[in-house]
Amino acid sequence: MNLNASIIDQRLSGIQDEIRFWAENELNLTDAYRLKPLAFVYLCVKTMLDLDAQEAFDCVTDGSGDFGVDAMQVTEEVDGEFVVTLFQAKYKTKLEGDANFPEEGIRSLINAIRHIFDPSAELGAINERLRVKVEEARSMVRDGFIPRVRAIACNNGLKWNEQAQVVLDLAGFGDQVSWEHVNHDVLIGILQRPKQVDDTLRLVGRANVEDMNFSRVCIGRMPVTEVAALMRAHGDRLLERNIRRYLGLHGNRVNEGIRATLQSPQPSNFYFFNNGLTLVCNDFSYNALQSSDYQVRVENLQIVNGGQTCMTILKTADAMAAQGRSLPTDASVLVRLYKLPKDNEDIVLQITHATNSQNPVDLKDLRSNDGIQRQLEASMQSLGFNYRRKRVDGPTRTTDITAGAAAEALLAVWRAAPHQAKFLTREHFGKLYSTIFPSDVNGAQVVLAVLLYRITENHRRRPSLSDPMLVRYASCFIAMRMGQRLLKDLSRELDDVDHRYFTQAHELIDGRGESYFNASVTDVEEALRNLYGDKVVSPLQLSATFRRGDLIQMLLELPIENRPATPASAPARTPAASRTT
Repeated sequence: MNLNASIIDQRLSGIQDEIRFWAENELNLTDAYRLKPLAFVYLCVKTMLDLDAQEAFDCVTDGSGDFGVDAMQVTEEVDGEFVVTLFQAKYKTKLEGDANFPEEGIRSLINAIRHIFDPSAELGAINERLRVKVEEARSMVRDGFIPRVRAIACNNGLKWNEQAQVVLDLAGFGDQVSWEHVNHDVLIGILQRPKQVDDTLRLVGRANVEDMNFSRVCIGRMPVTEVAALMRAHGDRLLERNIRRYLGLHGNRVNEGIRATLQSPQPSNFYFFNNGLTLVCNDFSYNALQSSDYQVRVENLQIVNGGQTCMTILKTADAMAAQGRSLPTDASVLVRLYKLPKDNEDIVLQITHATNSQNPVDLKDLRSNDGIQRQLEASMQSLGFNYRRKRVDGPTRTTDITAGAAAEALLAVWRAAPHQAKFLTREHFGKLYSTIFPSDVNGAQVVLAVLLYRITENHRRRPSLSDPMLVRYASCFIAMRMGQRLLKDLSRELDDVDHRYFTQAHELIDGRGESYFNASVTDVEEALRNLYGDKVVSPLQLSATFRRGDLIQMLLELPIENRPATPASAPARTPAASRTT
């Protein structure tokens, strides 16, 4: 028995309980035997993509008609490109860990990639969860965006064999598709709590060391060969305080540029073309009697900016070594090393925030200590809800509201920007932050937006037989319209909604939430008819329409009528407050 495979198997026992409700209600999975393989898919997605519990399960497409794709994530467009991550998982009950990932699994992934990204290819019989994601990717391809595909083969055994590698080489995808193997060893390596990194940094040339404000700063140059050695020795343990995991070489222009410079005829220019590394530590020491070429001993070293540079240097070194070459000895990188007070976490966050600008980042964690976020936490607590402004491992409870869910709901329901709520999440805590969280936002507005948004999201994930196809694409637009209906029943403007009217509004959502939903679906259908006439709108057109937001103004101007819908007195399928986001 393989020890790491056994640890993962034990972990899956708890994960099965975590996802059981979602599996039964969203995937109609009642077979207990299939729950463990599904839990393995979920664990791989959650770990490799660093997602919250619900976000990770939303990626899962496992089941009948999964087209050989057990999970799929489509990111937003950046610089004309978007990333699609495909997972296929094979889980064995035997825990020896000595079986290769099967060749037929590789072939099915190759076939899936050829069909998914060709809008003219027939998909055949695939399940609806996967079809929605495929149509989203295809609509982006039709809009001219270039897909970068990350195919991840997961098992509790060994990598695919040489014959499967030949199949991959003959597929002809080139750099547009990258292939990764994930097994129990990879998962354990990521999940294990990191140990403190103590090491010696070998600098070249002169360096400047200065004491200031109870802190210490060292600025110097480090050869890229030393950077590669440091990363090879410690790996991801150096990046625990970095806000991004490695973005990879393929499809990332900054990282591709780093590699190109290292392999260019003039690698010494690398120092001038790169922004450098920002490191923090608890303490460092050096021989001050030297005039240059310091060897700096560091305690508890972390890279807060430059993780992409460091990992790209390591990957480039490995690739060059495979060709019998080595990194250029005259290439170096700027290093800023900060010894900071142990009790001053805020300055670490500020340094991390200020220095990360080479690649688009998710600023959610960096905004978590903002004054407005703290105020919302206190405000929602008084209403009986827990605002999770910082990411916490584990599933959310019925009274929990995550910062990401709050941002999506506010933007869709109250800010009249449903397309940005769904397709511009990378900017929710960046350029759109002040729009989503103005100084006068309060906890009541956030909770009510989330409760309405949960209703539409539950229909999107688990559509009823009476729900039209558009429900899978238009949840944010429906939520916006539901917000208008709630304000009308309250006879209030949004600015007037606070804790004084929260109980009344909450009762309206519990009693009329499904009625709001059904009437708002009818509104969206009417807006679609106004836009397209009576012609049939394909899933591909639906995906593109709601991503662009063509219907927003039509819906805002559409009169709110008492449409035939579920009676307000009828019991909702699930009370709104009991749904989790």
